[in-house]
Amino acid sequence: MAAAVQHGGPAQAVSAAAASAVDDSASSIKVAVRVRPLSASEKKSGISSIVRVLEGQTVVVLDPTDGNIAYGPAANRTREKTYSFDHAFGEDDTQEKIFNGTTRDLVEQVLSGINCTVFAYGPTGSGKTYTMTGVEGSLGVMPLTLSRLFAMMESHTEQTFKVRISYIEVYNECVYDLLQPAANGNVPHGNGANAFGGLDLREDPVKGMFVAGVHEEEVAETGQVLRLLERGNARRSTESTKANASSSRSHAVLSISIEAREALAGIRKELSLGKLSLIDLAGSERMGKTNNDGARLREGNNINRSLLALANCINALGEKSKKGAFVNYRDSKLTRLLKESLGGNSKTVMLCCLAPSADAFEETTNTLKYAHRAKNIQTKAVRNTTSVTAHIAEYQQIIADLRNEIGHLKDQLQHVNAIVPTPSPSIPPTPDGLRASFTASRGRMFRRSRRHSHHRGDRLALASAGGGSATRPVK
Repeated sequence: MAAAVQHGGPAQAVSAAAASAVDDSASSIKVAVRVRPLSASEKKSGISSIVRVLEGQTVVVLDPTDGNIAYGPAANRTREKTYSFDHAFGEDDTQEKIFNGTTRDLVEQVLSGINCTVFAYGPTGSGKTYTMTGVEGSLGVMPLTLSRLFAMMESHTEQTFKVRISYIEVYNECVYDLLQPAANGNVPHGNGANAFGGLDLREDPVKGMFVAGVHEEEVAETGQVLRLLERGNARRSTESTKANASSSRSHAVLSISIEAREALAGIRKELSLGKLSLIDLAGSERMGKTNNDGARLREGNNINRSLLALANCINALGEKSKKGAFVNYRDSKLTRLLKESLGGNSKTVMLCCLAPSADAFEETTNTLKYAHRAKNIQTKAVRNTTSVTAHIAEYQQIIADLRNEIGHLKDQLQHVNAIVPTPSPSIPPTPDGLRASFTASRGRMFRRSRRHSHHRGDRLALASAGGGSATRPVK
C-alpha cells in the first residue's frame, strides 16, 4: 500500500465529463442505540434501570413510576415507550460489536469514493465519548475504524492511496483546530474562555461545506493516526459538572479524506475521493439537574442551542409530508457542518447513547424521539470518481500519429539515399600531403607555361615568313 499518489502527465488532466457515479437508490439514515450500564454512583443511590433492549432492535423504556399516578389527566396511564431501530445494543455489548454493527461496512464504501458519516448523539453522561474514542484496552469507534481502514488499504494492492485527516471542535459556536492550535490565530479557548475567532466555515458549490484554514495531516499508518487522535483529544475542551465528571464542552469532528487511484499498466484509470466523518457531539443538559453557572452555564447554553438546531433539522427532514420544505441549516455551525450528512451526499449512521437510570427518563425519551424521526431521513450517496480515460485515449492517439509520421519520414530518407550516394567523409590533410600537392600544382603550371611559349614562337615565325602581322587576320 502506497501512502502517496503520483501526479502528473495525462492522468492529471481531468475531463469535464468525468464526474460521479450515482447510487440509484436513496437510503435512509441508519440509526443505532446503545444503552450504557448504571454508573457506580447511580447504583449507590439505588436508582433503578428502566431501559430494556429486546432482540437487538427494540428499545423499551419503562415507566419510572410504574404507572401509579394518583391524580390528573394522566392518572392510570403508563408512560412506557417502545421504539424499533436498525440496531440496539445493551449494557453488555462490547465496543467491537458496536463497531461491527454500525461502522465496519462504511470503510469499504469510503475507499470506493462514497462519503460516510457516523455521529454520536445523546444527553450528557450517556457514554458518547466513551463509545467514539474509548479507553486503553477498550478502543472506541474512531480508533477501530482507522485500524480497519488501513488494513483494507493494505489489501487493495491494485490501488494507491493518499490519506489526510483533520480534527476540529465547535466550542461556544466557534470552530477550532485540535491538531494545530496555531491555525486558530493563538486565540484562547476552552475552560470557559469566551473568545471569538477561530476558523471560518465556508460553503463551496463543488466542495460543499468546509473549514477554511484547517490543518490536514497526511498519514501513512494506523499508529500515526492514533497518536494524532490522542493529541487532539488532549486539547479538547472538557470540564467536570454535576451530571458528568468528564463532560465534553464541545462537538468534535474527525474528518478522514481518502484519495484512491487505480493503476493499470502504468496508466491511471480512475480517481476516487471519499470522506469519512466521525463526530462526537456534546451532550444536551438540563440546567435544573446540572446547576451550572458562569462559564459552564454559557457552554451549556451554546451546546443546547446547537443541538436544538440539529433537532429542528431532523424534524424538518423526517417529516415526509413536508418534503421539499425549507430546512434551516444556518442556525448553528454544527448543522452547517452536518448539512451533507443529514440531507445530501453521504451514507450516515446516527448512534444514540442512552442513560438507563430512572431519573433520566425525560432525556432518554427525547433522545429516542429524535432518533425515531431520523429514520425517515433520506440521503442519496454519490460515488465521487473522476475518469481520465478520455484524455488518456486522446494522448495515445496523438502518440500513434506521431509514430506513423516518423516511419513515413524514415522511408523517404531511405529512398533518397538509394538515389544519391552518400559522399565519403574527407580525410584531414597531413604536412607531407600538402607538400606533394603543392609540388604537383607547380609542375602543372610550369608545363602549361612552356606549352604557351612554344605556340607563341611558332606564330611569330609564321608571321615573319609571310611578311604579315602575327595576329590572326580579320575576315
